[in-house]
Amino acid sequence: MALIVQKFGGTSVGSTDKIKAVAKRVLECKNKGNDMVVVLSAMSGETDKLTGYAREIQSIPSLREMDMLLSTGEQVTISLFAMAVKEAGGDAVSLLGDQVAIHTDSSHTKARIKKVDTDLVRKHLAEGKIVTVAGFQGVTDEGDITTLGRGGSDTTAVALAAALEADACEIFTDVEGVYTTDPNICKTARKINRITYDEMLELASLGAKVLDIRSVGLAKRYKVPLHVRSTFTENEGTWVVEEEKKMESMLVSGITYNKNEARITITNVPDQPGVAAKIFLPISDAGIIVDMIIQNTKAGDMTDMTFTVVRSDYDRAMKLLEKIIQDIEAESVSCAKEITKISIVGVGMRNHSGIASTMFHILAKEGINITMISTSEIKVSCIIEEKYTELAVRSLHEAFALDKNNEPVEEENPEPVSE
Repeated sequence: MALIVQKFGGTSVGSTDKIKAVAKRVLECKNKGNDMVVVLSAMSGETDKLTGYAREIQSIPSLREMDMLLSTGEQVTISLFAMAVKEAGGDAVSLLGDQVAIHTDSSHTKARIKKVDTDLVRKHLAEGKIVTVAGFQGVTDEGDITTLGRGGSDTTAVALAAALEADACEIFTDVEGVYTTDPNICKTARKINRITYDEMLELASLGAKVLDIRSVGLAKRYKVPLHVRSTFTENEGTWVVEEEKKMESMLVSGITYNKNEARITITNVPDQPGVAAKIFLPISDAGIIVDMIIQNTKAGDMTDMTFTVVRSDYDRAMKLLEKIIQDIEAESVSCAKEITKISIVGVGMRNHSGIASTMFHILAKEGINITMISTSEIKVSCIIEEKYTELAVRSLHEAFALDKNNEPVEEENPEPVSE
């Protein structure tokens, strides 16, 4: 008998018929002798609809009340799912995040999980029930409902799997796994059988939307095997696992891109100690995340400072910088919004040279200018003009032969525990 945590996203439970189909699939797994914990998102579009209601009532909605409102979406799906299981001849119980309880900090709409209680879940499992838990939500020490932000249901599932010491955590979605790049852009994109936690962390942070980055971080920390697969087929998906020696033979595992960035440049900044802090501390205090940073030293003890922010934070950042450039006596500030960050990721980069230069050569060959570069042990990212995104993705995908089935041969490929 295995203990399996399964998570189904909004498209998987987007209608009552889909909820019935998910209930049937989970019940089949349960009838094979497995203990089942199921985490559900709200129906697709429900969170956006509720957010729209809130903005019709209050121009800047209260964050606490937003959490109370948005948490109702998952309450609908878990209760309907439990009913569907019972109608199909099984037994299930639905639990909200505060009933479990999933303890979080008090950062409403973007709370972080502190700990997960397992007593109530284990009690229901011992009684033979399928336990369905509302994803995306938790509770503070004061008893306030919180939500974990977009993608939070993935994090709920992994946190439960870690706390329960589950045998696997399966993330069901509308795609069959993690691909070498976006199949909508590159028709030769290929599903990856196995990928490391570190590679998945980089891909998630750089724009890949298959898994929430916090869920991957939790899985790595607690060594939870993740299986990303489709709700609508029985095919095996992608396993996210610890790094194995044979994985290093893959120089590049995937290519991703992120159009949700803006580049800001402050010109003629005094090149003095403490100036960078005067620029970035107010930005950080405003909750604006700065990504890539480049400093270009010029003659006369001056420098230009260039950095990127999330595009939706551009207006707030520019408003802050109006005062900052006066305080530091910089010359001016400018911005470019139509940019894309394109990245190649692979654990094989650690032990092979020439990967970055190959990327630069391919982009140059296609006439694509690079304005910023950032690297780590297993990734290289470049800022390019947004209009060249698709060309860059396809060219790099071909150059690194990601369309070929050249993954390392596995001596033993684990079967999905739910099958």
